[in-house]
Amino acid sequence: MRTIAQPWMWGAFLAFVVAMLAVDILACGGNKARKMSAKQAAYWSLAWVILALLFSLGMWRYLTEVSGTAIAQQKTMEFLTGYVIEKSLSIDNIFMFLLIFRHFSVPADYQRKVLLYGVLGAIVMRIIMILAGVLIVEKFDWVLYVFGAFLIFTGIKMLMLSDEEPDLNANFIVRYSKKILPFTESYKGERFSVIENGKRFFTPLLLVLILIEATDVVFAIDSIPAIFAITTDPFIVFTSNIFAIMGLRALYFLLADMAERFHFLKYGLALVLMFVGGKMLIADWWHVPTWLSLSVIGAVVLGSIIVSLLATKTVNLEKYE
Repeated sequence: MRTIAQPWMWGAFLAFVVAMLAVDILACGGNKARKMSAKQAAYWSLAWVILALLFSLGMWRYLTEVSGTAIAQQKTMEFLTGYVIEKSLSIDNIFMFLLIFRHFSVPADYQRKVLLYGVLGAIVMRIIMILAGVLIVEKFDWVLYVFGAFLIFTGIKMLMLSDEEPDLNANFIVRYSKKILPFTESYKGERFSVIENGKRFFTPLLLVLILIEATDVVFAIDSIPAIFAITTDPFIVFTSNIFAIMGLRALYFLLADMAERFHFLKYGLALVLMFVGGKMLIADWWHVPTWLSLSVIGAVVLGSIIVSLLATKTVNLEKYE
């Protein structure tokens, strides 16, 4: 696998991820069940963005010394573009998480633990899927066209179904889990299982976690092909994905109480997927510069957020007229 990373860079980054997870857990209350405040979530969301920017700066300085300015600029731009793509698509994850928590009436104090396990599971799954994706792309380069067509199809589907909410009661995973596992009727604190009358039962919180992990897999199938339109370097793909995922929990608590204000964001994300898919399909005829991809994706996401906020502001003002 062709990559800019030396073995020590992989080790250092994985050590950083473990350390930051530990800090995140301790800073957010350890094992105590409580909801992260909006202020705390905003600080942590900002902190993760700053860390990603510092990482890109450090990578640029290192590559400038060992590989030259041109390579350093190219790889740094690839990381930033991949990070923006993954961060943008992670917002769609958040909307789905919110839907799951509301459907199962998960108390706000218990959501933090489910999201923590969801992030840990997502990191493991991303490692496996990224390595598999890189190997497949290196052996069968034509698969990039399949990825491109898939992203366009996904974007069109997202546009058509953006206003529809899935029926979680009819979800195969929910129905199958209830069929094979005995569940309690109510939550038992933050526990995933309890012993009652000498028999182990699982709580609805485990069912929520299973559904969250399945959702992570589904969204990874969308997001990982998207970043292959920018780079096939496994280190760039992995680091940009992980930085986006690590900030997912804080971003959830930041947006959870105002998710309804981002109605048009799904349309923007659908356009991003279609743009990235189109970029992959025309790569043999025209290579879209990475800086242009970053500009287009950033403009579409930011534009859809601004339009959403302005539209909901108008609706809110009309309520008081």
